[in-house]
Amino acid sequence: MANRITQYVKDTRGELHHVAWPTREQTIIYTIIIAGISVFIALYLGLFDFIFTTSLAKGLNFLPRTSPISVTQQPVETAPVQQTEPKFDTSLGGTPAKN
Repeated sequence: MANRITQYVKDTRGELHHVAWPTREQTIIYTIIIAGISVFIALYLGLFDFIFTTSLAKGLNFLPRTSPISVTQQPVETAPVQQTEPKFDTSLGGTPAKN
């Protein structure tokens, strides 16, 4: 088992030598580009969100504020619930439980 792990680590280190790592300048430039694109997309989506929500709010102002149909609910009067003793079918040999 230890031999397989050691071989895996050696192979991994060998493969990492074949990787073309970016230079420090390339890494800085790529980071700036990605940050710039992220800010641009955030502003783009924020602009359209602002436009759509503003137009929706203005459009809803043309609708009436109250519904022409009014629904009222009256409380339902209920009859008092009567407590009755449970009935047991003892024909199967069972007996009612005692409280």
